[in-house]
Amino acid sequence: MAGKLTYQQAGVDTRKAAALVGDIGAHVRRTQQSRKLWGAFGLFAACYDLSSYKEPVIVTGCDGVGTKLELLLEHGLLETAGKDLVAMSVNDILTTGGDALLFLDYIGIAALDEEKITSLIKGMADYLEACDCILAGGETAEMPGIVPTDVIELAGFCIGCAEKGDLIDPTTVAVGDVLVGYASDSIHANGWSLVRRVLKEHPGEISEEELAAWLKPTRLYHDVTRDLKAKGVKPKAMSHITGGGLPENLERLFRGMGADLEIPKWDLPGIDNLLAHVDAEDRFHTFNMGIGWVAIVDEKDVEASLTAGNGGVILGRMVPQEGVRVRVSGE
Repeated sequence: MAGKLTYQQAGVDTRKAAALVGDIGAHVRRTQQSRKLWGAFGLFAACYDLSSYKEPVIVTGCDGVGTKLELLLEHGLLETAGKDLVAMSVNDILTTGGDALLFLDYIGIAALDEEKITSLIKGMADYLEACDCILAGGETAEMPGIVPTDVIELAGFCIGCAEKGDLIDPTTVAVGDVLVGYASDSIHANGWSLVRRVLKEHPGEISEEELAAWLKPTRLYHDVTRDLKAKGVKPKAMSHITGGGLPENLERLFRGMGADLEIPKWDLPGIDNLLAHVDAEDRFHTFNMGIGWVAIVDEKDVEASLTAGNGGVILGRMVPQEGVRVRVSGE
């Protein structure tokens, strides 16, 4: 009727959103090669059959991309944002010894932008396909007037499962156990509020090539956990090194003991230019410092652990003195 408003005129186009769901179907199907949803057609929630597990324990994870997203948007790197979104949650699932089974995303945007959303989904699907995790669903919310036109809100949710007997048990960590570290691919998706401030206060010090290296996606550590299982190694604890760096992400795993770590110099283009503006102690509590994953293993499992994934390096041992102390080799 004349003079009556439509939802589309208010800034939300449900028909366009429905068409987009069909357009990204190919990416969704890539994540269902070996694992499949149970009775998926027409449901408003995803179902997964756990009957192949004898004693299934559900594990969950939730995370985002943080303020790194601002620079990814600025540089048109939304596929990277999709990968970051997956890795930040899936890696947390992997620390439990479980399998990442289902992933869901939330995208908040001022108005549907097929190119941007498709890039995000493609990045997600690339990583989910790699670790055999299903893109089970999500929510794309058009919120004109709430979300600014140059902003995208992102959140990711992962559901995994582990056999009860395979769950990692950090209470088994003991003095003398060895900490094996695995390299990060970049700064990953934390610490960017500090990075952005340095970039703002010291313009021109970081080249575009160096910034591109910093913006590479968060590494997905399924290769490490897969290889450890294949070698018969059950770590006593595993940690994904995110906000808080090595000290805070490791200290949560044990009580009444600590660790003295010596890490390799961070081999990332231009990183010394960044760290020159960062407090020498605070750097260890903000950035991964080149180590994105740590496994704490028994002495007998060290040799096998060092060859998992792309290979690890011994960082140190558990000691009676509480707290985690980190230094860079050669400093």
